[in-house]
Amino acid sequence: MILQQILKMKKKEELNITNELIEAVKSQKTFSEIGINEQLVKAVTELGYTHATEIQERSIPVLISGTKDFIGLAQTGTGKTAAFGLPLLQLIKTADKFPQALVVCPTRELCMQIVNELNLFKKHISGLQVLAVYGGTSIGLQIKDLKRGVQVVVATPGRLIDLIERKAINLEKIQYVVLDEADEMLNMGFQDDIEFILKNTPNRESIWLFSATMPTEIRKVSKRYMKEPVEVTIGKVNATNKSIDHQYYVTSAQYRYETLKRIIDFNPGIYGIIFTRTKADAQDVSARLTREGYDIDAIHGDLTQQQRDRVMGQFRVKTLQLLIATDVAARGIDVKGITHVINYELPDDVEVYTHRSGRTGRAGSQGICISIVHARESYRLRQIENINKSTFHKLDIPSGKDVCRKQFFHVMDKLMSTDVSHGDYETYVPMLAEKFADMTKEEILKRVAALEFNRFLAYYENAADLNIRAVEKGRRDIGGMQDRNRERGRNEYSDRRSGGDRMNNDSRDRGADRGDRGGRSQSRGTAGATRLFVNLGTKDGFYKASFLQFILDMSDLKKEVLGKIDMRDMNSWIEIESSAAKKMISALDGKNYKGRRIRMNDADSGGQRGSNEG
Repeated sequence: MILQQILKMKKKEELNITNELIEAVKSQKTFSEIGINEQLVKAVTELGYTHATEIQERSIPVLISGTKDFIGLAQTGTGKTAAFGLPLLQLIKTADKFPQALVVCPTRELCMQIVNELNLFKKHISGLQVLAVYGGTSIGLQIKDLKRGVQVVVATPGRLIDLIERKAINLEKIQYVVLDEADEMLNMGFQDDIEFILKNTPNRESIWLFSATMPTEIRKVSKRYMKEPVEVTIGKVNATNKSIDHQYYVTSAQYRYETLKRIIDFNPGIYGIIFTRTKADAQDVSARLTREGYDIDAIHGDLTQQQRDRVMGQFRVKTLQLLIATDVAARGIDVKGITHVINYELPDDVEVYTHRSGRTGRAGSQGICISIVHARESYRLRQIENINKSTFHKLDIPSGKDVCRKQFFHVMDKLMSTDVSHGDYETYVPMLAEKFADMTKEEILKRVAALEFNRFLAYYENAADLNIRAVEKGRRDIGGMQDRNRERGRNEYSDRRSGGDRMNNDSRDRGADRGDRGGRSQSRGTAGATRLFVNLGTKDGFYKASFLQFILDMSDLKKEVLGKIDMRDMNSWIEIESSAAKKMISALDGKNYKGRRIRMNDADSGGQRGSNEG
């Protein structure tokens, strides 16, 4: 298939194809050549696959025998499901209506994915039934399906053990046990479960273990339950995918969120996963990006299975551009076409990094894995480099102008590539020509650019340099004369989606001075302005962008009358032109928000800061 794709290209020189690459493609074996039967070959050919990948080519001839234990070590995305799925389906006796093969995997998503692929492979085999059993859905329906007779069961450990204990499934006739993504199952704490399952398959012919890495725990399991397994390693064990470009950006901790936004905006067309350490961070970052107009949602341990399925469904069809996830929640996720993986924070474990980065750069496509780090974390990057034999490339965080330039050309490229062949656009051309008769081509182009780009330009107009060198320089300039709270002062951004509001988007600012445009201290007011106190804050679900919109909607005032906004957990302070202060107070004071009575007054006459400020 690869060779066919290459030959379709018009200009050989455009691909820079080497003789070595051509020879490598020619050396690939077909599925027929490695022993797959006619029915299965027909199915995979219809799916567009004619030649086996390396893991398939080296695994399938061994597995077809059905009698040998096997360990396959290869990165996710190399074709492991077909590597065990095709020989498994070939070995099944369709006349026997009981479970003969068991595939155990860590998550519901992977379970469903494996079943979907096996169903495609068995398209031309009649009487062969594959069943997925997993938690989060009716166990009663799964029991009914088992009773109807299935030959292959694909299961997550928890639900399978539940079925065993209910005596709803009999594993005594299981001949083949496949442990897929074994390292992830052990990382998730399933070692005891796996051993329990293996003890309940006493008559198995063989165990097939597939994994991206080979930690000590897997080696122990293999020694305990496998007999002289054939071991196949594709690439280096624990090595990262060479199709992935590993990049990192260095900034200070308080600029981590702004750096993330800058990276996203600098990569128009990004389709990626953002990893956080905790579900709280996943929820927080997702909520903030959503408020600012990004197509993003989060998966974490607090979601129900139904909620998780909804989010993953939206992400797979690209209704969501970005998915933010914790490591546990992302186990087993296999989504095609992911361009970027972003580590909002580095994981503690090198193997976790390998799993994260492995979500992109699959099936020969190029991918990018980005890490946002503090200068003190550089040593951890070196550790990952040394263990994975990969190279990290340090990049400067793009400036506001860089982002604008990138987005501008992206918009123009979309304009140029727009398909106008479908539709009766010719009918409207005379009207358009008349409408724009008094404008030059250059004027029209400027207006098109402004229509698409004004808000984006407003957001990044005064964007700060987020690189650590700039931050550190700013701190040196302070010269120790100000306290650390002042060092944490931040340049205020206009809100990208609201047309340039003069606010910082980070609600977690700490310290007294928040660095407004004039560099004024919070204790000093602006000439001609009044500071108002309001008993609403971030715990009410607000961030500065959403809070601004709320108070403008309530008061029917223009945003131009507002100055600096300082938000805390339970309350906020707002600078407003003195002439508009009374109207603002009248509009909000005494009103109700989500059952909470709003209190707003002049900060200098009763709205002084309380002990709840933090």
